[in-house]
Amino acid sequence: MLSEKGKYASATENRRFVWKEIVWPLIIQVNNAEFTLVQYQKKRDEICVKYGMTVNSLSRGLASLIQRGLLYKENQSYFIHYRLIPYMRLKAEVDYGTALHEIKIR
Repeated sequence: MLSEKGKYASATENRRFVWKEIVWPLIIQVNNAEFTLVQYQKKRDEICVKYGMTVNSLSRGLASLIQRGLLYKENQSYFIHYRLIPYMRLKAEVDYGTALHEIKIR
């Protein structure tokens, strides 16, 4: 019998998915360390349609990335951690694990 994932495993999976499919591609697309909530919502909606997901299934992903320190919120804008800016400038692929490692270990 298959067991469902626990609460923490699901949260991590959502966080990784939101980073990989929405946040980092959006950062590369806007070519800026900052994006707005409206830009995020548009990209999120595109991904929901592409993968046949509901907005609700990704609802905690952005907040979770803020809690982990990968993003900072100021007014209606979100900023990536300053240590990720060189990767953005290079337009490098940065997965969730690498991003987390970069902000924790330097």
